[in-house]
Amino acid sequence: MKLSDNGIRTLKQCEGRVMRNGRHVIYDDKNGQPITAGAPLPRGATIGYGHLIKPGEDFRNGIDEDAATEILRDDLKHAERAVCNTITSNLRQNQFDALVMLCFNIGARNFANSTVVKYINNPNFKSARYPTLAAAWCAWNRTGGHVSAGLVRRRGIEWELFNQT
Repeated sequence: MKLSDNGIRTLKQCEGRVMRNGRHVIYDDKNGQPITAGAPLPRGATIGYGHLIKPGEDFRNGIDEDAATEILRDDLKHAERAVCNTITSNLRQNQFDALVMLCFNIGARNFANSTVVKYINNPNFKSARYPTLAAAWCAWNRTGGHVSAGLVRRRGIEWELFNQT
């Protein structure tokens, strides 16, 4: 399976973007602020829809929407593969989309080891810490040890997508 067009649209809304003069520009993922031209890139320098800039990548001139979408689709391959390799139960497209969005945000290793995966793969699974799949899903709401309003919102959007019929 692959993330659907609806999943891409929803993920783009969750990830957000920073644009100047119609182009995606480099920004600091921690605060969403654009990086000043010529300034050294901080850890977490990002462009497009959540693409963490790797050594050797040069986006000083920004990128257009098509390039941002192409980079996002390429970045998503890892999350799509992780969901396909980790989830053993049958999924509807909306469920797959929501799981890919979660995996993309929390990382493949965290996803694979999560209580979310245990609940989905085993209908008889019980967790004392997270009594429901919803509780396990929504628990991924912290950054730097603190609850993030943005992550609470994102988990709600993902959970709603997961439960669509």
